[in-house]
Amino acid sequence: MFCEICGREIPDDPFYSDDHHLIPKSKRGKDVVRIHRVCHNKIHSVWSEKELADYYHTPERIKTHPEMIKFISWMQNKPIDFYVKTKDSNVRKSKRRR
Repeated sequence: MFCEICGREIPDDPFYSDDHHLIPKSKRGKDVVRIHRVCHNKIHSVWSEKELADYYHTPERIKTHPEMIKFISWMQNKPIDFYVKTKDSNVRKSKRRR
C-alpha cells in the first residue's frame, strides 16, 4: 500500500499510518484514504477542518499547496518508517481561535 500524499510505501506497522477523512468527520465526511501518520499530521498542521471540507478534500488538491509540495519533496528521501511530530504552520497558528 502506498501513501496517497507522498507516494511512498506505508509500513505494515499501524503506528506509521492513519486513515485520513477527506472531508472531516465533524463535517459528516465518510471517505477515507490511508496515509503516513507524518503526512496526516502535516495536513492538520496546515489547514483547519473547515478548509479541508471546503477545498482541500482530495489528495490532488492537498498536493498542489506550496507548503505540501515542499513537504512532499522533503519526505521523498526518508525511510518508509520515518516519523517526526509536526508543528503547526505560522498560517495555521494565526487562524487559531484564542
